[in-house]
Amino acid sequence: MVVRRAMKRVSTAAGACAIAAVLALGTTPAVAHATPAGQTGIGTASATRPTVKPKPKPQPTTVQITGQNVAAEGITVLQSEDPKLFRMLMDEVGWLASATPQTTTPKAAKLGPKYTVKLLVKETVNQTYELYPLAVGGPRAHRPGSKKVDGWFYGRLSMSESLRLSGVPLKAKPDVVNGGIGGGVGENLSADQLDPATGVPELFGQMRRLILLNGAVLLVILTGLAGMAFLIRRRV
Repeated sequence: MVVRRAMKRVSTAAGACAIAAVLALGTTPAVAHATPAGQTGIGTASATRPTVKPKPKPQPTTVQITGQNVAAEGITVLQSEDPKLFRMLMDEVGWLASATPQTTTPKAAKLGPKYTVKLLVKETVNQTYELYPLAVGGPRAHRPGSKKVDGWFYGRLSMSESLRLSGVPLKAKPDVVNGGIGGGVGENLSADQLDPATGVPELFGQMRRLILLNGAVLLVILTGLAGMAFLIRRRV
C-alpha cells in the first residue's frame, strides 16, 4: 500500500511538470516575438511622430514694371498701397507660372513694345515676365526660361489697359476690361456723374423738346391738308 501511494504521488508530480513545461514553451516565443528584447510597447508607440504640414509659399507683395517710354526707375505697385491695381496686374501674369505654353515664338517685328513685369516677395524678385500688349493678333506674354520652362502665351485682352492704369504710356482701351464699352475704367468721376437723379431734369428737357418738335410737324401737316381741302372745295 505504501508503495502504491508513493508511485501515485510521483506520477501526479510528473504530469504537473509536463503541463507546466508545455505552457512555458507555447507562450514564451510569442511574447519574445511581440516585444523584442530591450523594447516595450510604450516605447514603440511613442516613436510615431505627427505629420508636419508644409509651410505655404510666400506670395508676391510688389509689382515692378519697366519698358519702352517708362522712367528708368520703373513703376512700382505695392499691394498695401493700391490693392485694386495690384490685383489687376496679378490677373495679367499670376497664371503664367504654372501654365503650359500656348503658342510658338512670334516674329519680333510683330510683337511691338515690350514691358518687363517683376513680382517681388518683400524685396526679392520671385517671378519675371515679358508682356507685349500691342502685338499683332492680340497681346502676348513670355515666360523666360530660368526656373520654369521657357514659353509663350496669348495674353489677356485687358493687358494694355492694366499697364496703362499702372502708369505705362499706352492708349486707353476701357472697352476691353470689365464694364463693357465706355465703362469708364480708370476715369475720375465726380459724385454728380455717379448720381442717377442728376440726369432726370435733362431727360425731361429732351423729352419736352421732342414733343414740341413733333407737335410743330403735326401742325404743319394739318395746315397743309386744310389748305388742300379749301382749294378743292372752291373748284367744286
